[in-house]
Amino acid sequence: MSSSEQHAHKHDHDHDHDHSSCGLGDHKEQAVPFAASAAAAVYRIQGMDCSSCAKSLEKHMRTLAAVKEVNVNFSTGKMHIVEEGLGKEAVMQEVSKAGYTASPLAKRMGAKEASADRTGTQLTILSGILLLLGIIGSFTSVPEAVTISLWALAIVTGGYKPARSAFYAIKSGSLDMNVLMSAAAIGAAAIGEWLEGATVVWLFSVGNMLQARSIEKTRDSIRNLMDLAPSEAWVKTGDSLTRKQVEEIQVGEIIVVKPGEKIPLDGEVLVGTSSVNQAPITGESIPVDKTAGDVIFAGTVNESGALEVKVTHLVEDTAISRIIHLVEEAQEKKAPTQAFVDKFAEIYTPIVLVLAMLVIVFPPLFSFGTWGEWFYKGLELLVVACPCALVISTPVAIVSAIGNAARHGVLIKGGAFLEKAGAIQAIAFDKTGTLTEGKPEVKEVLTTAGESEEQMLRIARTVEEQAKHPIAQAIVTYAQKRGFAPLAGNDYRAIVGKGAEAVIAGETYYVGKPALFAELGVSTADWEDSIQKLQEEGHSLIVVGTAKRIIGLIAVADTIREITVRAIQRLKADGIREIVMLTGDNAGTARKVADQTGVSRFQAELLPEQKVEAVKSMQQKGQVVAMVGDGMNDAPALATADLGIAMGGAGTDTAMETADIVLMADNLEKLPHTVKLSRKALRIIKQNIWFSIIIKLAALILIFPGWLTLWLAVVSDTGAALIVILNSMRLLRFKDS
Repeated sequence: MSSSEQHAHKHDHDHDHDHSSCGLGDHKEQAVPFAASAAAAVYRIQGMDCSSCAKSLEKHMRTLAAVKEVNVNFSTGKMHIVEEGLGKEAVMQEVSKAGYTASPLAKRMGAKEASADRTGTQLTILSGILLLLGIIGSFTSVPEAVTISLWALAIVTGGYKPARSAFYAIKSGSLDMNVLMSAAAIGAAAIGEWLEGATVVWLFSVGNMLQARSIEKTRDSIRNLMDLAPSEAWVKTGDSLTRKQVEEIQVGEIIVVKPGEKIPLDGEVLVGTSSVNQAPITGESIPVDKTAGDVIFAGTVNESGALEVKVTHLVEDTAISRIIHLVEEAQEKKAPTQAFVDKFAEIYTPIVLVLAMLVIVFPPLFSFGTWGEWFYKGLELLVVACPCALVISTPVAIVSAIGNAARHGVLIKGGAFLEKAGAIQAIAFDKTGTLTEGKPEVKEVLTTAGESEEQMLRIARTVEEQAKHPIAQAIVTYAQKRGFAPLAGNDYRAIVGKGAEAVIAGETYYVGKPALFAELGVSTADWEDSIQKLQEEGHSLIVVGTAKRIIGLIAVADTIREITVRAIQRLKADGIREIVMLTGDNAGTARKVADQTGVSRFQAELLPEQKVEAVKSMQQKGQVVAMVGDGMNDAPALATADLGIAMGGAGTDTAMETADIVLMADNLEKLPHTVKLSRKALRIIKQNIWFSIIIKLAALILIFPGWLTLWLAVVSDTGAALIVILNSMRLLRFKDS
């Protein structure tokens, strides 16, 4: 068994020391995107309004010999590029050629970047004015040549950027909306439909402008979190304070945070006591008390006392920076629905293009109408050929939902996990540290007649001192408070899921569950009444002894979180069919916790591998199962479940990097919100897909009776895309009532 498996359950009294690795979520898609390459420069790309734009830009950049690798992601609006000899200016120039604007990503996430290029907006406004003047002129005695000239200028000004993008798309072998729309505008002009052509170009430009701004708003929803962290901090050197940029502050320096100020960097409190609002990181609504030795995070608010803080992370490594990085990485991963839609679009577009060519050529050949009439119908088909609304239906919804979750202290690690969260029917919970506080206390100590309580606790402390597990720590703390020092021990060994052993003064001592001593053949008959009574009262029992005799018994109990009870009630109200508690603890303790929390049922005295079997048995009933644990442990069960949810990610790098979903706070407060948000996202994605398909079908049907005009075709395409985007953006404002 691997170290991560041995370490699977902190409450199973498993004393493996190795916390350095965890198999959490290893079964899931954990591929590190190319975006993470250390050698890649990252640029923010503005002006992309469809995923085909990203593909076209990517293909264009790949035509350059100096570009070794490039990845353009529409969802996050970022380009990752590995190049040799081009330089930033040349990269930005090449992106500009393709019709988009690039700006290097700032080192400090959230720092001001290059402002957006507003040339496209200005050209759209000018195109609209020229179109309007032409229309006014057509109702007056102005010569026709003047009105046609105004419409031609409207086509040139409004269509300049799309035409430039279309040129580079064709050059790189892509067929995007810019190509199709440019062909439609040129075709309209060629058959003398100047007003139609100008209207098409202007509507397309307006649609693009609105789409781009809306999508940028969804992308900024996460990046704006960084505005919470100040750009400067008070650094203490000796007795003096100096104001410094956060980028210049090194790990180990001392910063001073005054009452009411935002905390600029992650650190550890050295001096002072205060209440800190951690909502930007954990989503917790109630401020948390902080004192010397406690960890604080950048972007949180110091509400009362002044604090002296030792910096523990550079500005680019703070928890909030890592959150943004992980969220943007998650937004770049395609959900199954998105992958399917993209595949469908790849097939749909060429089919409609071929159909457009056939419509232009064959009907007039067989005398079913004039060339001009069928050429116009072919142009309409060209416009309808690009399924922009369909392709955009899923990624914008996913970006919005993941962004909303992050602002509420929940990290969803990709679209696939968002979809899975919306489909869960059953949830299995770890007990200690998940449903309970995870801070057990020694409630009672019993010793065998003639044995010293002090000696027994010194032995227990010696065996438990190397373990990180909460029950072990509770015993060590109890012994420390009474001034009972550890003994000289060696040959420490963890016994998976049962306890631990060590050699003290030449004799092997065991500390663990009653079951461990039953296996050793040590009779617990004299203790049965005490064991039964304490377990029925909800205590976890730890026996101390050798392979021949029992020295004593330690009763430990944990407390239920109030938030846990409320969260489980809300999950039940939201229709989660089955809520199960899986624990390695005794049945008495498990029953008491189950009664207090309201879980549907529980399974007690489980070893790590038995928890895996419990999850599998739930899956065999046809249920989509989520497993909730503390992030550092429960690896096998979390990995087996359809969705692994870790708690307490704010203070745990491992949880942030390995779980499918991370609740940043060390409680279940935001789990119901996550389930509701995911379900809402699934509903919106389905709405978007069906709406997009119906609009396209309607447009296709209306072409052949001649009821669809070219400008209506444009409205049906760009308008549908805009409606889909706005519908998806509702997820940004979603609140769990």
